Amino acid sequence: MRSRYAAFVLGLSGYLLATWHAKTRPDELDLDGTPAWTMLQILSSGEQGDKGQVHFRAIYRTGNGWGYLEEVSEFCREGGRWYYLSGNTSEGALKPGRNEPCPCGSGRKYKACCL
Repeated sequence: MRSRYAAFVLGLSGYLLATWHAKTRPDELDLDGTPAWTMLQILSSGEQGDKGQVHFRAIYRTGNGWGYLEEVSEFCREGGRWYYLSGNTSEGALKPGRNEPCPCGSGRKYKACCL
């Protein structure tokens, strides 16, 4: 999951397609207009045999604030490699509290960073 997030951040559509299962992979992937991703939070993960699931939240910067994409992703293992199958997503505005970690990933409190 982390490698796929990094590929989204870096705009590596070839890697994303290569790690997408052939059953659900699109013919092409256009990453133009994707948000400015700043942080990945893995909320939970698990596997049973050759099936896996990752629940994550990816934080991004919007024009005047922050947003998030949350997804429960399904993966399968074939030939010792994990492939993305599908995911249920939700998206929304992120409103960090003053004393919470800054969503920019600096490690500082929001009030002392990007507020």
